Amino acid sequence: MSKLSIKPLGDRVLLEPVVEDAKTKSGIVIPDTTEKERPEKGRVVAVGEGKRREDGGLIPMSVKKGQTVLFSKYGPSEIKVDHKEYLIAKEDDILAILEN
Repeated sequence: MSKLSIKPLGDRVLLEPVVEDAKTKSGIVIPDTTEKERPEKGRVVAVGEGKRREDGGLIPMSVKKGQTVLFSKYGPSEIKVDHKEYLIAKEDDILAILEN
C-alpha cells in the first residue's frame, strides 16, 4: 500500500496537532482526555504554494514544513487520513511560529 501524500492548496497549511499533558503548579500531570478542547499548537506537515494577489503574483508562505506554530482555536478544519487526525488552516489562522 502506498503512502498518501497531502498537498494543501493556495495559502493553506496542513498541521499535525501537538497535544501536551497539562501540569499544575505543584507538578501534578493531568492526562489528556477526550473531553479536552482542540489543541492550539501544531507541527507543520505541508504548506501550499502561497496566496495569489489580484494581479496573479504569488505571495510566498511564511511558515515551513517542520516548524511548530500556534493557531486560532476554531480556525482550522479537522480531517482524518489513514486513521490519523490533521488540521488544515489558512495561513491567516496561524498566530505565531515557536522557536527554540
